[in-house]
Amino acid sequence: MNKEFSSIVKVWEAAVRKSAGPKKRANSIFTPMSVAHVDDDVYHVEKILSNGDFYTGQFLNNYPNGQGKYLWTDGCMYVGEWQKGNIIGKGRFSWPSGATYEGDFKNGYMDGKGTYIGSCGDTYKGCWVSDMRNGEGTQSYQNGDFYDGEWRKGLQNGHGRYQWSNGNHYIGQWRNGLFNGNGTLMWNNGNSYDGCWEDGFPKGDGTFRWCDGSFYVGVWSKDSEEQSGTYHPCDGDGGDDDDAHCDWDPMEIFNVELNDCVVCGCEKVSIFPSQKNLNMVGFEEGNNKQSISKKGTDVNGRPKWMSGDERVSNYSSEDGSYASYDGSRSPQIDNFAPRAPKLRLKAPKRQGETISKGHKNYELMLNLQLGIRHAVGRPAPSTSLDLKSSAFDPKEKVWTKFPPEGSKHTPPHPSCEFRWKDYCPVVFRALRKLFKVDPADYMLSLCGNDALRELSSPGKSGSFFYLTNDDRYMIKTMKKSEVKVFLRMLPGYYKHVRAFENTLVTKFFGLHCVKLPGASQKKVRFVIMGNLFCSQYAIHRRFDLKGSTFGRTTDKSEDEIEPTTTLKDLDLNYIFRLRKSWFQEFSRQVNRDCDFLEQERIMDYSMLVGLHFRGISCSEAGTPARSSGAQTPTGNFNSDDGAPRLSGVDMDHIVVDPSRWIQLGINMPARAESATRRSVCDAPQLVGEPTGEIYEIIIFFGIIDILQDYDISKKLEHAYKAFQYDATTISAVDPRLYSRRFREFIFRVFVEDT
Repeated sequence: MNKEFSSIVKVWEAAVRKSAGPKKRANSIFTPMSVAHVDDDVYHVEKILSNGDFYTGQFLNNYPNGQGKYLWTDGCMYVGEWQKGNIIGKGRFSWPSGATYEGDFKNGYMDGKGTYIGSCGDTYKGCWVSDMRNGEGTQSYQNGDFYDGEWRKGLQNGHGRYQWSNGNHYIGQWRNGLFNGNGTLMWNNGNSYDGCWEDGFPKGDGTFRWCDGSFYVGVWSKDSEEQSGTYHPCDGDGGDDDDAHCDWDPMEIFNVELNDCVVCGCEKVSIFPSQKNLNMVGFEEGNNKQSISKKGTDVNGRPKWMSGDERVSNYSSEDGSYASYDGSRSPQIDNFAPRAPKLRLKAPKRQGETISKGHKNYELMLNLQLGIRHAVGRPAPSTSLDLKSSAFDPKEKVWTKFPPEGSKHTPPHPSCEFRWKDYCPVVFRALRKLFKVDPADYMLSLCGNDALRELSSPGKSGSFFYLTNDDRYMIKTMKKSEVKVFLRMLPGYYKHVRAFENTLVTKFFGLHCVKLPGASQKKVRFVIMGNLFCSQYAIHRRFDLKGSTFGRTTDKSEDEIEPTTTLKDLDLNYIFRLRKSWFQEFSRQVNRDCDFLEQERIMDYSMLVGLHFRGISCSEAGTPARSSGAQTPTGNFNSDDGAPRLSGVDMDHIVVDPSRWIQLGINMPARAESATRRSVCDAPQLVGEPTGEIYEIIIFFGIIDILQDYDISKKLEHAYKAFQYDATTISAVDPRLYSRRFREFIFRVFVEDT
């Protein structure tokens, strides 16, 4: 880095430290700034470009150079090597659909050796040229078919073998994805054809053989007039079976035999990496200003993006205001957006009470952390995702004793003696691997120096909830009956989440039990789950939606509603509009997840929804910016104190972990239309009528509470309430009815944005 640029960085650091002040150091959102040197001219940047794209990585002479990550606003992402602004070398490209390519790139093209995994599960591994399969490669299809051979311009071309899932297979020459030239097709019943092919059909000289040894040899053609040949019976003793096929019509090979030998097509790539435009103008403009961006931390100690103009990007104080360059506070207000006085939002606050020494559950927390550290850190062979059925046996559990003085396998600790149980440890180790959870990060979140936080009140079921300090994981205590249900459905759950990467059902990472000493021998069972709302976006509204009306309201006035208040079906006053591609994937996944839960006889689950309203200042008088139906206008907006803001980019919307830029249900840009509910014959309307007031939002959603089966207690609850109320309005109903009602409701609340 040149001396001029280094001096600018030092001046900027000094200004930040001075503005923060020594007395506010503990709560400062700034951290000392540093630049990761690679050599004298290469440095690390994090840039939000003028069109909303994002780049983080190494930089040289106005261009990405070295290792870097580029995120497009449509959800596509490239992670890998760069040379002077070009994608060259090893890298990974992912699409919003869930498809990925990992391998070699050349000038932005998939070129070299690489693996493409489609959104439906199709996988190609082999050679590429200019975004096309070209050369040697294998393709496995979702339906179980498989091809191994040569490719040209994206199609089978040359010599190759195709295996169908039913056992049929072809070995021979190909052209443009069809059998062409000499080849042999063998059916699973033992019959075969060996000869010439043209455009996928026998053409020219060839022999059809039956499994009994008889055969037909001749000239083949789809035109019956050109077809000619001779039948030869098998070598036998002259019995009646020798002429079993003498009346066989050769045209049957075209009309019957080839019907179940259809070659699958490859999944169409929505857009090739080479077609993605890079905003190089944005790179040059940012670098001419000698701007860099580095990570800082917010008041809670979590990472925070800092923008190219050296401004903090996200909500960073308890009053919801934003820090400007000179350290003053200024509300984040879009001066071009109309105000919506009907909705008043309070500043989000950190949830839960820290479990410190003296807390009634302090020892339980220590026991829990000791047990998790032991379970996750215990040496184990490399976990395969292909598990044996024995791994799911409910009896597959491991007990460990933790004496205070320590033992051969456990460390000494300040807590009381306790026993620790791991349920199905191999399965949950595989689940963590499937969900791409790093064991070290997992232990650090749950068992680091930071204490857990207990949510203020238990849920309706009586379960208590705990949050990790970084908000990534939630711990829920469980009843014995819930554990039994979970273990019963664990094989189906594992199969489901492995098959559908974008599943909306809760992600589970561990199931454990702590047995406390004393006469009571109390057992505390708990499950570790992902926290749906772990994000740098402040969650302003949250809803728990089931599709029923009985008891589904919080009965709170607007002034009493906090950002942590979980509202219910009859409190919902929005319709959520998703862009077409996301809505289609959402619809497919909701149906898949509901089918799974229905098969497992699960009911009483709900869709948890969190909303972040874009472009607002959270305060007592704060209201969200309302959209007129078009995109938020761009321009050089100014805050109230005149401090500049980055042109064309809403800095409140840069997520901390770029790998989670956009996923189904995570960090999804959408629009919320205000809806007004009316009563019909004293019955409340479940979904309100749209009003035309549109808000730009970031939305989070997932299906939670999936461990309640339709047992005898729920059947009795249904019978009791059905005597007093409309049976269709209560939550406790048969899983089939529950699934149908849930889907109907969800597809009225979530709609395609037209």
